[in-house]
Amino acid sequence: MNYSAIFNPEIAVTLYGIKTCDTIRKARRWLTNQGIEFTFHDFRSDGLDKSQLSQWADELGWELLLNKRSTTWRNLDPDVKESMGPQIALDIMLDQPAIIKRPVLDLGSKRVVGFSEQNYRAVFAL
Repeated sequence: MNYSAIFNPEIAVTLYGIKTCDTIRKARRWLTNQGIEFTFHDFRSDGLDKSQLSQWADELGWELLLNKRSTTWRNLDPDVKESMGPQIALDIMLDQPAIIKRPVLDLGSKRVVGFSEQNYRAVFAL
């Protein structure tokens, strides 16, 4: 994906995730070190809106949002994994937000999932 030119400095940046996640810590540290203002939204303490999650799934695909490398995924019943589809995935993400791939960076008109310094540099044209 070409990330260049998707950041608009006039629009508030929100970073979504779980505060205890190491990847979230790296993303937060990187944004702070670059002087980029952002709001952090913790899925666990601040909640997760079903309509917002549905919009992300429509934009990005539920498969990208579902972290199949997580402990939460590994602990799911094998029958649930086997029958996974859009609605089941959304229900599980709402019930167990730790299964959402992190972070989700909301740039107003675009979302970016996951963190890599290279991608974030492109997003913010640094």
